[in-house]
Amino acid sequence: MIPLSWLQEAEQRIVPHIRRTPLVYDAENKLYLKWENHQITRSFKLRGALNKVLALQDWERQQGLVAASAGNHGQGLALAGNLFEVPVTIFASENASPVKLAAIQALGAKVFLIPGGYGEAEAAGLAFAKQSGSTWVSPYNDGQVIAGQATLGLEILQDPDIVVPPATWVVPVGGGGLISGIGIAVKEGQFANWQTSNNQLPHTPTKLVGVQSNASPFFHAIYHTGSQASTRELASLADGLAGPVEVGAITIPMVNHYVDDFVLVSEDEIESAVAYAFHKYHEVIEGAAAAALAAVLTNKVVARPVVVVISGGNIQPELHRSICARYEPGTKE
Repeated sequence: MIPLSWLQEAEQRIVPHIRRTPLVYDAENKLYLKWENHQITRSFKLRGALNKVLALQDWERQQGLVAASAGNHGQGLALAGNLFEVPVTIFASENASPVKLAAIQALGAKVFLIPGGYGEAEAAGLAFAKQSGSTWVSPYNDGQVIAGQATLGLEILQDPDIVVPPATWVVPVGGGGLISGIGIAVKEGQFANWQTSNNQLPHTPTKLVGVQSNASPFFHAIYHTGSQASTRELASLADGLAGPVEVGAITIPMVNHYVDDFVLVSEDEIESAVAYAFHKYHEVIEGAAAAALAAVLTNKVVARPVVVVISGGNIQPELHRSICARYEPGTKE
């Protein structure tokens, strides 16, 4: 497991380079919403990529940085590479979101598109890193990346606006880096060890729930059955959560240890949550983020109050407009 000291060190490293994103309480629904779509790259992935790159030795950075990404990790790594003026190469599926790919390239990274899904892109990226001697930066299978993602949990724990301790945290899951980091912050640090600014939160057991789309339920299968071997992948609006988990990933035992439940949502439920976030909160969120909100809106998670991690907002504008029009209040599907 990752020591708590790594989380503190990650926070100190990345704070000068990131935004502290809003945490808003919806009293009507008893929801705390962590709007990580307000992050610099519009995704939490910047946290882990930055922490990893800042923790590397200079010679490791100078060899060049390589990763596979559905889009958001690639943006985070490209921005981190810019800090040190080192080359960044991203391997992505040929079906990756064009808006995410364009953002990666705008930050100066080289992008290779690989036939197939995320799993094929990851395999190609790992092979390239080994052959070229570049430094591989996994989006989830890395202790320093996980520690960086955990800073999102620390921000929530330290937020002065949390007066009533949340009973449940709901987190979207792809490779498991975010929920693993939050698990450390919430379950190991707990309220007793992490002093909040209002200093009023008691030491309270907290439930941690992971969410995936039923179109790509790889980690859900690992959590509930111990294997993803028979899992099949379909196209999903939650593209940031898609694809298999790297064999032997350190997130597998961490998710099994920290996560209390793991649920699935449908594509229709994800789309509805995208529209709900826009119509109710005037927020643009992507499918991966909407998966977590969908689990709450459909009562797959019922304990309140609940923290919902809105992990990102990188969605094709025309797709977002179409979804919001179809699910506009008063419109019958």
